Amino acid sequence: MSIAADERRTRILEIVRKLGTVRVADLAARLDIPAVTVRRDVATLAETGLLRRSHGSVSVPDERAGAETDARTLGLIVPTVSHTISQYFDEVIAGARAAAADAGAHLVLGISSYDPGADRGQAEQLLKSGAEGLMLTPNWMSTSNPDDRLWLNELPVPTVLVERRAPVGTAAAELDSVSSDHQHGVLLALRHLAALGHDTVVLAARRDTWTALQVRSGYAEGCATLGLTPQPVIDIDDPATAPERVAGRLAEAVGRGVRAALVHNDQDAIQLPALLRARGLSVPEGLALISYDDVFAALGAPPLTAVAPPKRAVGAAAVDLLLRRLRQGAALPVHRVELLPELKVRASCGRAGTA
Repeated sequence: MSIAADERRTRILEIVRKLGTVRVADLAARLDIPAVTVRRDVATLAETGLLRRSHGSVSVPDERAGAETDARTLGLIVPTVSHTISQYFDEVIAGARAAAADAGAHLVLGISSYDPGADRGQAEQLLKSGAEGLMLTPNWMSTSNPDDRLWLNELPVPTVLVERRAPVGTAAAELDSVSSDHQHGVLLALRHLAALGHDTVVLAARRDTWTALQVRSGYAEGCATLGLTPQPVIDIDDPATAPERVAGRLAEAVGRGVRAALVHNDQDAIQLPALLRARGLSVPEGLALISYDDVFAALGAPPLTAVAPPKRAVGAAAVDLLLRRLRQGAALPVHRVELLPELKVRASCGRAGTA
């Protein structure tokens, strides 16, 4: 016999209040109710504030913990210049939004272009909106002058850099930061390909973002660390013509004996298997392929092995760090937090290897 929704939710609340924290799957088993129904009920209870969701589990909200940050308004500025970058930061935003909600804080979003001065303008707007702390992903590609970053240190509220790591010795290096360790991510990809027997891997990468530059430097360091033979980097410049041209360059590399490639990012990598087939090459038989970003690499044909930066975790960690800074002020040492990417192994590299 089916149970009415109100009765189900009452029983869910009783179990959670009794046990403290419960996995959704365990709730479903205890109630002998399909997990999809329990998830729907939990979502309804969470929206009303009666339950708190986190990583597949539910608990009763701690009102004392939430009261400490109820009044906080946090500003988050992320860049947008292409569909892929927007998708990447969608996940960063989702992680920040969830962490802010869990803490009882209010998140306000600003979207900045890569035009000079856009970041500063967005920061000023968020401050006018009442932001008590800022999380910024600044544009560091349009200028190489360190003085152009001084405005970051002049902001009147605590600031955390997101997916950026300021060079040591610069003023911005004195700010808190949370970022993915992209050089480690590249090393994971190269190590996986080396474990599959490849002693040469070619990199095709952009040059228009901070992440792209980290991937490039990580490639040089990773090849040296693993004893791989480095190749000239294939530049991905014009998005309209890049995939066709990159496919041609990769085909030339295969002609020289290269059988593995790392491509930054998904938008370019996912188009390559079809373009390579038109040149008589198949993935992974003719060329093992790894993508960087893992935004939609799993949707490729074949599904692409990909380096997955911890995008949601970066957003959540930035919120947590900013709230700590707001509570503790100068008593908290400057933090430079780097989170390690994962390698999602799929079909585009061929036989299984050690990641």
